Amino acid sequence: MSQQPLRGRPTRAESEAIERRLREAAVDAFVTNGFDGTTMEAVAAAAGVTKRTLYAKYPDKQTLFAAVIPRALAEMPFSGAAIDIPDGDIATALRCLGRQIVARLVEPQAVRLRRLAMLEAHRIAAFDQVQGADLWSTSLRSVVGLLAVHAEAGEIVVDDFEVAADLFIAMAAGSPTIWADFGVFRSPAEEERHVDHAVDFFLSGILPRG
Repeated sequence: MSQQPLRGRPTRAESEAIERRLREAAVDAFVTNGFDGTTMEAVAAAAGVTKRTLYAKYPDKQTLFAAVIPRALAEMPFSGAAIDIPDGDIATALRCLGRQIVARLVEPQAVRLRRLAMLEAHRIAAFDQVQGADLWSTSLRSVVGLLAVHAEAGEIVVDDFEVAADLFIAMAAGSPTIWADFGVFRSPAEEERHVDHAVDFFLSGILPRG
């Protein structure tokens, strides 16, 4: 009668997969049930791990919340599937990127996440800053990269890529995001028109003069 081989420590890939499942399950639980309505047991069950595994990584619910929610906010709207950084002329590229950003930010899970953040703002404000988890950081990096390419080609003039990227995101996505948080969702045609105008205004400030 053969014996089952003894399991050693999980491989790095296995550990990363477990951590990913835990984070996804925790975020989903918090945005669906709120902080008070979420239990560690439910998160462990949703992630397909034992309670012992969960508690070994996160000793209590507050620690788990602090680990997953600020990072999820920072990764928005680019968590999950990668966003396409478009090629082509700067106007077309910004329009394409702006539409992708807006679509991600008005997605129901993103709306629920922001509502949770507003409801639990006192908890989030008390956390130590998560390394690399500045709000908008992932979004900014993508827009900064796009602007840098076109600036190097001499198509635009930008003194501060980070500030310019932040302004573009605010112009393209600020209004649709706020309306979505209040339950008002514009039609695709309205969102497209909004992004087009935002790009036109933004470009008027960075295109070469003369």
